[in-house]
Amino acid sequence: MSIHRRNARRSVRVLGVTAASAALALGVAGNALACDISEFSAAAECDGTKGVITVTDKDPTGTPATVKVYLENNGADERLVGSQVVKGSREGVTITFAEDWKPLATYRIHVKAGNQVDEDIKPNLVTPATACTTEETATPTPPPSETTPQPSDTPTAPAESGTPAAPPSEDDSTPPADTASNAPSPAVGDSHLAETGADSSTGLIAGIAATLLVVGGGAVFFGMRRRGASSDR
Repeated sequence: MSIHRRNARRSVRVLGVTAASAALALGVAGNALACDISEFSAAAECDGTKGVITVTDKDPTGTPATVKVYLENNGADERLVGSQVVKGSREGVTITFAEDWKPLATYRIHVKAGNQVDEDIKPNLVTPATACTTEETATPTPPPSETTPQPSDTPTAPAESGTPAAPPSEDDSTPPADTASNAPSPAVGDSHLAETGADSSTGLIAGIAATLLVVGGGAVFFGMRRRGASSDR
């Protein structure tokens, strides 16, 4: 009877140790497969000229987790940037929050995944000291300065176009002076003198000729009458 009791006690002990080992193994396995806050990470990045905040979930179980991003001000939540649900993987799944963050700004990222995780990512996210648009906006400014010399070139073109305008003015001034001095002055003077001289001489000549014609005609007439009278006698 004592031998059977001893064997029974030994078998009970073996079963107890086995059960405890199985429970411990299941507990460790359950903890290994459970979602954990250490599997989440956040970063402030630049998407071109815009700032974004990214959160990566590397939970191999793929447990759905709600991620909320808050802008902090003096240790308190100033505003909610956004809220998204993510299902992680062993390789990692990243979600993006559009946020035009300022340099050295602080953001709090809270993660809630079922009953397993309900806490913030530690430490809080602090953005870089340089904004996304500072360096990119500095480079476009030189092209306007390079284009500014072009206005200096454009004024020279009008100056050059103004110099040819002077010769036309000289050409326009010279012809009237030449034409006025050469053609009109002698022509007009000669014409008036010739006309006045012609009028005075022709009047005198015409008067003398008319007188001589009348006298000669009269003499001829009287001479012919005398001849006729003498012949009749």
